[in-house]
Amino acid sequence: MNDIVSNQFVNDIRQLILNAQQNAARVIDKERVILYWNIGERLFVEEQNGKERADYGTYLTNRLSVELSQEFGSGFSVRQLEFCRQFYRVFPIANTLRSQLNWSQYRLLIQMDNDDKRTFYIEESCRNNWSFRQLERQVNSQLFERLLISSDKEKVMAIAKGELSPDHPKDIIKDPMVLEFLGLKPQASYYEKDLEQAIITNIQQFLLELGNGFSFIARQKRLLLEDDEYFADLVFYNRLLRCFVVIEIKTHKLSHQDIGQLQMYVHYYDRYEKQDDENPTIGILLCADKNDTMVKLVLPDENNTLLASKYQLYLPSKEQILQHISNCK
Repeated sequence: MNDIVSNQFVNDIRQLILNAQQNAARVIDKERVILYWNIGERLFVEEQNGKERADYGTYLTNRLSVELSQEFGSGFSVRQLEFCRQFYRVFPIANTLRSQLNWSQYRLLIQMDNDDKRTFYIEESCRNNWSFRQLERQVNSQLFERLLISSDKEKVMAIAKGELSPDHPKDIIKDPMVLEFLGLKPQASYYEKDLEQAIITNIQQFLLELGNGFSFIARQKRLLLEDDEYFADLVFYNRLLRCFVVIEIKTHKLSHQDIGQLQMYVHYYDRYEKQDDENPTIGILLCADKNDTMVKLVLPDENNTLLASKYQLYLPSKEQILQHISNCK
């Protein structure tokens, strides 16, 4: 008993230390953001005072970098000072800065040339408490552009700002889904169980890619229909849409038989698992390839519950996303 109490006591103290370290890091991050904003403001104002002199801005940052580096060491390179100036120009009002964002995140955000895109990532980062690496991954995976494929910009922005709740699966389900974090080679052949196992191993990253409101429920969920057994690959719940989400993984090109199989799983959940106050179950076919015309012909016009999403094992380029958007028009 004494050992158990002692271990608990040590764990409590350890947690206090970790919490204090995290709080200290957040305070430092906040002060760093404010410092760089103030430096950027002073740089911008000083440049305007000397704008009649050619190349004064370049001279100013070079001179300041030398002086500060000699006294304070690294952290005040010319490139860093240029980021400070750009930071102030993009966010000229200090009160609009978000305490949830650190300098690394802001440095990524100020390099975006689209105000809506920047606002989207700010809102999503704050609401989901993304780290810098998570934000960087979402930006590199073209999350904003992928959401625009299935929804209009105004709705995407309204949902991100919390002004509107998603009322349709396409508001949050992406097509394509980017699964580069699985570490699988795009050219290799995989069994469906291999892809499923890779997803389970990287479930936190997969939840990040799925989007807001998803919670993992089950893997290979057993569905018993009289004497026949069936197994749904992955089951999630989305608190925003207030419904179950069944995902079937297909490492081949989607067929109409695959759609029929998922439709049966969705009907099962609606009849035996869903509560009366919950919305109809959503089914997602995560496939290596698909024929969009075939999918539209198989599904009824009023379909709101079955979706087919192509997965890819590498980060898409901006050109690929733009081409996808063009093809969907």
